[in-house]
Amino acid sequence: MLVYIINKHGRPLMSCSPGKARKLLKAGKAKVVKREPFTLQLLYGSSGYTQPVVLGVDAGSKFIGLSATTENKELFSSEVQLRTDVTELISTKRELRKTRRNRKTRYRQPRFNNRTKSKKPGWIAPTIRNRIDAHLKVIENIHKILPITAIVVETASFDIQKIRNPDISGIEYQEGEQLGFWNVREYVLFRDDHTCQHCKGKSKDHILNVHHIESRKTGGNRPDNLLTLCETCHDQYHKGKITLNLQKINGFKHQTFMGIMRNYLLKELKAKYQDVRNTFGYITKNTRIQNNLPKSHRTDAFCIAGNIRAERLPYYFLQKQMRKHNRQIHKTNPSKNGIRKLNQAPYIVEGFRLFDKVLYNNIKCFIFGRRKSGYFDLRTLSGEIIHRSAKCKELILLTARRTLLMEVKWSDAIPPIP
Repeated sequence: MLVYIINKHGRPLMSCSPGKARKLLKAGKAKVVKREPFTLQLLYGSSGYTQPVVLGVDAGSKFIGLSATTENKELFSSEVQLRTDVTELISTKRELRKTRRNRKTRYRQPRFNNRTKSKKPGWIAPTIRNRIDAHLKVIENIHKILPITAIVVETASFDIQKIRNPDISGIEYQEGEQLGFWNVREYVLFRDDHTCQHCKGKSKDHILNVHHIESRKTGGNRPDNLLTLCETCHDQYHKGKITLNLQKINGFKHQTFMGIMRNYLLKELKAKYQDVRNTFGYITKNTRIQNNLPKSHRTDAFCIAGNIRAERLPYYFLQKQMRKHNRQIHKTNPSKNGIRKLNQAPYIVEGFRLFDKVLYNNIKCFIFGRRKSGYFDLRTLSGEIIHRSAKCKELILLTARRTLLMEVKWSDAIPPIP
């Protein structure tokens, strides 16, 4: 595996082989500053010789592909798995806040002027902001270990109306499906002919409700997530007495995110770095097919970087973004005597924290669960279970927890180097 070098002032230099790094450490000319990726800092002055290094970034809403290459060799390869729980956590926080205010300040008037949208121009949703910050963070981390001279980012823009209706054109883009209706509810009732879509009016119940096929938390209020049900069928469904024969509707969350993110990401990258370029997915796909390369995020990033003849690394870094804190203090459902139980586990148990990287039986893994008794649930980032209840005395701490967890994965086609 390559070893990354930074000079005594913290500026990145070119990578070196493990043999050269071992000699520098034995001679006392360098010190270890990071385990993964393994990085050394020189303790003496150096010439600062570097080569042009291009960083390819395959931007996405779930995964990020990264590949830093010179003309002859790939120096860094990584896939980053982003968080997908931000929407659910924010929705849960809103529900808890609403019930708390109903208990504590029942007569509190709504204060619309205090909302974030009215305070900050250019506000974007927290879920999108989180993903954009993650892209900026992983790019910044690579700049700390390699002398990146150029960044090439693949972004995509989607015509969602064209996806829904391939024949749309002209003024039809301004005339949506809800044209002429006051709100979504009115449109859904009209679309379903003011008839219960389960019993078709057999219940003789004239009170109609608009039912969310998926919860509003995950599916939103778009028309294709709403269904007309009479009040009788609606109550019976939520009581579990009937089932609805419905197909899960694929939304356009990720396409919408990419459409919003692309401009913000490029703007912030250009403000921070000098040489930032943009490319498109069809160019990446054509390059990958012509060179008979497998489909993956890191391979797309390798194609985006442009040095297609460079020697690829036999391994890559799998990174996973994790939340830092569990801010919900109490559980939602109190016990019978009204006491609300704590929802937070101890911060440190026997010197270990959640998501610390540890060594167990010569296996590198992460703590995904801990108990007060000193037993831990150990897993890898890919989901492999190492041990459900390992003793704390059998663990050796390697790296304290971070927002971005990292482990080395070897490519399937190339055996690991001993």
